[in-house]
Amino acid sequence: MSIEQLAETARAMVAPGKGIIAIDESTSTIAKRFAAVNVENTEENRRAYRELLLTTPKLGEYISGAILFDETIRQSTRGGVPFTKVMMDNGIIPGIKVDKGPHPLAGFPGEVVTEGLDGLRDRLKEYAQLGARFAKWRAVIHIGEDMPSGTCIEANCHALARYAALCQEQGLVPMVEPEVLMDGDHDIETCYEVTEVTLRSLFDSLYQHNVMLEGTILKASMVLPGKDCTEKASVEEVAESTLMCLKSSVPAILPGIVFLSGGQSDEEATAHLNAMNQMGPNPWPLSFSYGRAMQQAALKLWAQDMQGNWAKAQETVYARARDNGLAALGQWKKAA
Repeated sequence: MSIEQLAETARAMVAPGKGIIAIDESTSTIAKRFAAVNVENTEENRRAYRELLLTTPKLGEYISGAILFDETIRQSTRGGVPFTKVMMDNGIIPGIKVDKGPHPLAGFPGEVVTEGLDGLRDRLKEYAQLGARFAKWRAVIHIGEDMPSGTCIEANCHALARYAALCQEQGLVPMVEPEVLMDGDHDIETCYEVTEVTLRSLFDSLYQHNVMLEGTILKASMVLPGKDCTEKASVEEVAESTLMCLKSSVPAILPGIVFLSGGQSDEEATAHLNAMNQMGPNPWPLSFSYGRAMQQAALKLWAQDMQGNWAKAQETVYARARDNGLAALGQWKKAA
């Protein structure tokens, strides 16, 4: 695939007023989500739940793409229609999570590095054949005492760059996600410093690996105080800090930035995105790639009555997509 086609897909992922739904939870992660609402973690329940999300009526009005898990990209609706076909018929670009998750970083207690590069070229080739047009790799950065180390940041950014280069070789748009976790009691200034250093290291690594930025999407965490920090930050402070950090470290040639919700409440994630877009114009489109903040309310409804609440749960998914789509334009208004 040419760089023009990669760039076209990347731009479509951040089309005005549209964002990405992340439904790429691993089997163990979705087990925790299901356990919290008393749903048995079977393959059929996982398939049914993801069918509910992907077949939400009019979802394509506000959702440009969906990140799937390996199991999900191979599944079909109850009627036998592959999920990837359902998505493409509704203008939603199929994406796939390809990393193997974070593992302890040897020599650095408490820090992790994401693994999954072994065999990745062949996996990407298969995913492209299954219909994927973009992929996602998540790195995890902890803030704590003497953390993160420079080694941890460098190791994760190097892996992200190698993954991104392999994606583009197979005609897939890489979504690079260096998540600075909210866990801890650090203040917003500390988060800013760590996020800026991480992003600068990431784009340096992407450059070193000849990754074409015009065919790449950044999935970023917002600049937030740790969830145990006593000093809370206003919506405006989070928006201003995040924008300043991005402008100091992310090249303007990038087609767009999508944010993860990362432990924020549904409304907080929407409000922060909306505020950043109201402070624009910005060098790149700013949109969303939310998982929990798109799904949580719908999951609770569906769990109460899987058949009876199907339509009601889909209405909730659509409402969350609409709110975040409006926030991506800076046009969301908090309900009175």
